[in-house]
Amino acid sequence: MDQMVYRPLRYEQMMRAAEAFDVRARRMFAGMGIYTGEKMFAYLYDEEIGLKLSPDDLAQAMSIPGASPLRPDPNADPMPQYVKMPREVLDNYDTFTIWVQRSADYARNKVH
Repeated sequence: MDQMVYRPLRYEQMMRAAEAFDVRARRMFAGMGIYTGEKMFAYLYDEEIGLKLSPDDLAQAMSIPGASPLRPDPNADPMPQYVKMPREVLDNYDTFTIWVQRSADYARNKVH
């Protein structure tokens, strides 16, 4: 019997945008974590993508209409440093790729 592999709706988009960063995906809770090396920099669930960002990038991303703190479970606290990227960004491949690069670079270079 074949088992279905869980893949969020924007999985292919995420993997294509992050291909330069030698990424891997791992199922986590109700979604999927995206890693560069051992560091998670993105979280996918349903049709949403959250990116982990530096404090400066976080402030800039939160100023985009439709951006919000990432909260995959409505009953849980938001994931610190993660922004749920708005449709305006997700639907523009070039803009989305820039944000993915910022997120992956931040995760790879973060000391903690």
